[in-house]
Amino acid sequence: MKLTASAKLVYNFTGPTEVIGLIQASHSGDQTILSEELILSPDAALVEDEDVRGDRRFRTCLSTETSIVYTATVDNGMRSLLPRSGRQHLWNELPPEALAYLLPSRFCPSDSFQRFAQREFGSAGDGVSRVMSILEWIAAEVDYVAGVSTPESSAAHTFTVRAGVCRDFTHLGITFCRALSIPARAVSAYSLDVQPPDFHAVMEVYLENAWWLVDPTRLAPIEGIIRIAHGRDAADTAFLTTDKACTVVSQTVQVSRVDTAS
Repeated sequence: MKLTASAKLVYNFTGPTEVIGLIQASHSGDQTILSEELILSPDAALVEDEDVRGDRRFRTCLSTETSIVYTATVDNGMRSLLPRSGRQHLWNELPPEALAYLLPSRFCPSDSFQRFAQREFGSAGDGVSRVMSILEWIAAEVDYVAGVSTPESSAAHTFTVRAGVCRDFTHLGITFCRALSIPARAVSAYSLDVQPPDFHAVMEVYLENAWWLVDPTRLAPIEGIIRIAHGRDAADTAFLTTDKACTVVSQTVQVSRVDTAS
């Protein structure tokens, strides 16, 4: 599927502020960037980096009201969906890069949920069955409600209030998977059909020798997702990180399907 994504972030920086931006589409194996453009107004010097995973960041210093506009057209080809069945790996079978995603992290205290996860999902079957059982539980037990969580809310908070937004659903899904020894990581994304349009948070699980994208909110089709970055949780994938406080003036995100009809 070919998709066009755009983000326009207008922020007010009241003095020289160091900024790390994480809004560019990732150079990952399951998507191809056909075209893209990043514009800052007023213009500012940028340092752009790409890590070994293909995730891309820009660094700059901003000191006044600034518009950051990113647009991209991306081809996801035929993205693979989570299979109907799949084996969960033993720890000694996992690739080294997956091991960090077994561990608790800032927003995903999986060590506190091992007993619950084993009791609730441990007998579901193979690895895919366990993940599907987790997704079914979240869909049945957690309401999608804005305003009940903050950027500091962890999966433990979501488990208690049984409500949240995409990052909360994702943190809870990751927490349950890690509690079952299934590697799981957060993915920030542009996503088709998300209402209201915004940056979206989904997750990946490692089963059957591969990472598989899943959306705990069930709001976005997997083939309609454009990856931005992945990490342990939202702390690793924030779209804007600053060393001083700043003010949001406006923020718009849009994703649409490219019409390929001739």
